[in-house]
Amino acid sequence: MRLYKKFLDGVPEYLARYYWWAYLWRWGIWFFDHQPVINAILFGQYDRLLKKTLAQVETRPDAKLLQLTCVYGKLTPLLLSGARNEIHLCDIATGQLQLARRKTLHYTERCHLARMNAECLAYRNDAFDQVIVFFLFHEMPTSARHKAYAEIARVVRPGGSVLITEYAATPQQHWLYRFVPFRWLLGHLEPFLPGFWQEDVTEKLNDALRQNSKALNGEPGVEHCFADFYRIMRFNIAAR
Repeated sequence: MRLYKKFLDGVPEYLARYYWWAYLWRWGIWFFDHQPVINAILFGQYDRLLKKTLAQVETRPDAKLLQLTCVYGKLTPLLLSGARNEIHLCDIATGQLQLARRKTLHYTERCHLARMNAECLAYRNDAFDQVIVFFLFHEMPTSARHKAYAEIARVVRPGGSVLITEYAATPQQHWLYRFVPFRWLLGHLEPFLPGFWQEDVTEKLNDALRQNSKALNGEPGVEHCFADFYRIMRFNIAAR
């Protein structure tokens, strides 16, 4: 039996097949949640990306936020310590949820954890004022990613926002991309990234919003980082 099958346990097949070592294996979870490791994976840009992301987070006390899947590092504790918002955090991997709970013990009354697949959320329509997605889409195959767009569009309320921190579009001129051995290695470790590089995130999210009788309120706000290798995108949803 292939090793990844030992990690299925209700998670999507692609997650177990390609990322068991990073997100499902207990020693992988321990290893990757060290700040120097996280920063190295993001080429020294983690703190800068985190700061730019947090600057776009909705901080109204009555705002209800959804962080779509757990992430390694300081994002979740800083979301909770920076404001008094109610934050919901969902992930399909129990190990990731256990890690998130250990980081948020001081905020249990405001941090609600649930095991859910981003492709099929068990939240009601228009449930959240903001949906936060931090380096998730590039780890999903196209079909799964489009289901996640649809769910985000369904659960974000009119007048709310969607905050996405991710790789930017194909970085043709970036020195890392132009270095062919590295590009091959990154595509091997992140098999869905080449497809995501080619995807128009604004178009896909807007299409999903239209299917839910919603629309974007103007063009998204976009900040780039690391010579356009990464980007932080805030999409405001038109109020009704």
